[in-house]
Amino acid sequence: MSLVIKGFIETSFIDWDGKVVSTLFLPRCNFRCPFCHNAGLVESPQNYETIPLSRIENFLQEHRDFIDGICLTGGEPCLHVNAGLFEFLQRIKQLGFAIKLDTNGADPNCLKKIIDQRLVDYLAMDIKAPLDERYEKLAGVKIDLNKIKQSIELIRACGLPYEFRTTVVPTLLDNQDVAEIAEYLSGAKKFVLQQFVAENAWDDSLRGLKPYLKEEFDELIQVARKFIPQTLARGV
Repeated sequence: MSLVIKGFIETSFIDWDGKVVSTLFLPRCNFRCPFCHNAGLVESPQNYETIPLSRIENFLQEHRDFIDGICLTGGEPCLHVNAGLFEFLQRIKQLGFAIKLDTNGADPNCLKKIIDQRLVDYLAMDIKAPLDERYEKLAGVKIDLNKIKQSIELIRACGLPYEFRTTVVPTLLDNQDVAEIAEYLSGAKKFVLQQFVAENAWDDSLRGLKPYLKEEFDELIQVARKFIPQTLARGV
């Protein structure tokens, strides 16, 4: 197995609602979202320490009395299929831990295999923008929207707990955009609107941008709840 872990938060209370997890960061991404706050993992992963898999396993085993599982994020985990992604997920499951996977949904084939083999317990897919030409602006690259839509439908039908989530960036997404996203996802089990964090944004022109105020964010939540009652705020 050649899977490379480039970040390890031993204990997190915020990456999986209701669970205590270790959060693992994989390098590289096929998107270039201007608001991304993990740009270093994408641009220059070689500058980050490689975390030995044995260290992660040892920590989990030694702290299984309070660690529920892991959150595997990035970067984009589905870029690592050929580096042992599935084998790693199987190993964590064999150790008796739950797994949450974060993904941008660009590889529905990867997701289908993960779902079919029951390699994870929770899926979180980022929805960048309304499902039209605006998606590429927020993803920062050319996008095959059909693949994004396939991933959405796979997750909807998977039978696992899941969430769709959107980071709301002033100047990039407004109430109407949020309404269109929520309408497309109408009937989803859970939708999360995430507050924009300006500090380390990929596009440095966004680093001085003030996030939505709480009252403005509350309006966005109410807009989304017209289509998805289980819409939650995160990071506000």
